[in-house]
Amino acid sequence: MTGSIVFINLAGAVALLLWATRMVRTGVERAYGRVLRDKLRLAIGNRFTAAIAGFFLAIGLQSATAVALIVSGFVASGYVNTTIGVATLLGADFGSAFVVRLLRHDLSLLIPIFMLMGTIAFRTSEARDWRQHGRIFFGLGLLLLSLRLIGEASDPLKHSDLLPIVINYLSKDWITAFLLAALLAWAFHSSVASILLFASLADRHLITPELVIPLVLGVNFGGAVIGAMLTRGDASAARVVPLGNVAIRGVGTLVALILQLVFQLSPTVFAAGPGDAVVLVHMAMNLAVIILGLPICHFVARALETYLQKPEAAVPANQDERLSALIPSDLEHPRQAINNATREVMAVCDKIEIMLTRIPEVFEKPDESGMARIEALDDEVDRLHRDIKFYLARISQSALDPKSAAQCQDLLGATIKLEQTADIISQNMLTRARKKHARKIAFSDEGWAELRSMHDEVLKNVRMAFNLLVNPDVEHARQLVAQKEKVRTLVRLSEEKHMQRLRDGNIASYDSSSIHIDTIRDLKEINSLAVSIAYPVLEDAGMLLKSRLL
Repeated sequence: MTGSIVFINLAGAVALLLWATRMVRTGVERAYGRVLRDKLRLAIGNRFTAAIAGFFLAIGLQSATAVALIVSGFVASGYVNTTIGVATLLGADFGSAFVVRLLRHDLSLLIPIFMLMGTIAFRTSEARDWRQHGRIFFGLGLLLLSLRLIGEASDPLKHSDLLPIVINYLSKDWITAFLLAALLAWAFHSSVASILLFASLADRHLITPELVIPLVLGVNFGGAVIGAMLTRGDASAARVVPLGNVAIRGVGTLVALILQLVFQLSPTVFAAGPGDAVVLVHMAMNLAVIILGLPICHFVARALETYLQKPEAAVPANQDERLSALIPSDLEHPRQAINNATREVMAVCDKIEIMLTRIPEVFEKPDESGMARIEALDDEVDRLHRDIKFYLARISQSALDPKSAAQCQDLLGATIKLEQTADIISQNMLTRARKKHARKIAFSDEGWAELRSMHDEVLKNVRMAFNLLVNPDVEHARQLVAQKEKVRTLVRLSEEKHMQRLRDGNIASYDSSSIHIDTIRDLKEINSLAVSIAYPVLEDAGMLLKSRLL
């Protein structure tokens, strides 16, 4: 077999590994993302429980990077402080290492089982949750299959004339090996996939024992940098978490590399088999990071906060600290201008998601700071809506092709719907929350449970609608429109149950009746606005009739 054929086979197997890892992660995020986020937010009370929560969340998502992005959002929204965020990510790093250990077991029998379960779950039901479970199972099957294919594709490399020369050079130059492994982890955007690849190659003795520790340390350094790179444009509070991980985990790997250069520890100390040694060195490294990092994460977070706030101190008080994507010079290039507007629309989406997420909290307790934050976000949405509207209006219509012109119009329509959603939250729902607390009204337990269930469903649909603005996937658009009927059913059932509680003489339901009904209607209207974002996607695909889906 020629070298090019071997490379193509190996590259294809690695590509399948990356795709399968992403499929499992996105499936878990879509099926359990809201639950995981809520559990995480409740669990991270101190740095030790935060590390434990991060560990389990990383196992569920199979990615410490995904945890980094979630926790960074929590910090930016004020849910948790930076110290807790850094501690959570340290636990997530060990959780992703534990995932690798689980996948190292011989699970080949599960490949056809997972694929069969995934296919059945995905094809037998149109329900969103069932389809996401199908995605998870099928992704796990593909992941295990990719590991087998990597092994089979790399077998011919044992007889390669070039590979021994490269490995022999790297065995003597650990710094280059470290840097190459870090670059690979960054390119893969996954330390899990990188370690699994190296372990598979080591099993076939394509990686010498001398290279195991430098390569694993390089992957850990590259894995720490991923989150910092993905959040480099975010607010300073959000950047502290991934940068804190770089400061602790990244610097820890550099120190470990120096110690390895001096003492030259053999990987056989961890395991006799080279592949197992790769995995156990990876776990040992991340366990050491937790043990040594938790006591100092507070000081690291404070130092980074101070460092990141220095440039912002020089910004004039009347200048917006957030850079706008609406660059006037790009108006001469309509396609780029539309992309700029899309980025700015996503900024609006982020603010509305925070507003909608925080509404239940201000209904539960009279938190004036939380209410003021929602009102401030509404003002920001109003300003962004105005800026986007005027920016889109300035794009030369004569220079647009029909597809770009339609996209421009869809963006404008989506922006208007988003601004209406923000108004419903800040003007309607916030007013009802203040009225509830001013009159010392309490929802009945059943009524509040109904409102929370409906809120969760609407929030899930709103997030799916936001995703459609970036990735106009027809299948997701169909699922979103189908959810409209589900929310209507929830509204009708809640109204019927509320009326029954009134007939039964439930005092709490009597006192909260108007607020309960009006809040239900607000959530229903927000859901309708979110669903309407899917209509242009379906219309372009020719799947939307005047009154119903095909």
